[in-house]
Amino acid sequence: MAEHEYSGYSEQDVQREVTELEQKSATAARIFDLRRIIGGLFVLYGIIVTIAGITDSQAAIDKAQGVNINLWTGLGMLVLGVFFLVWMKLRPVTPPPVSELLEEQNRPE
Repeated sequence: MAEHEYSGYSEQDVQREVTELEQKSATAARIFDLRRIIGGLFVLYGIIVTIAGITDSQAAIDKAQGVNINLWTGLGMLVLGVFFLVWMKLRPVTPPPVSELLEEQNRPE
């Protein structure tokens, strides 16, 4: 059996600390999810390039051998960006277990 030293913390203090760690961890995991950043940038640039493709002149289309390259590239970027954002929504990042967080916090440096 493991012996526990008295640490001066009540059960309520420990529970409050665990709850705070869980909230901080979940928030940090959501904020730093790269899918959000990548998806958002692809959607933003996709909108810009799609608008450029819609407003392209015939000379610009002829320069690309008759293909409205800006329009197709912009739509592809939009699809990819939406894919990343939907993926993030369907499979959110799960924060590490509280036990790991407590071990990291109590680890001597």
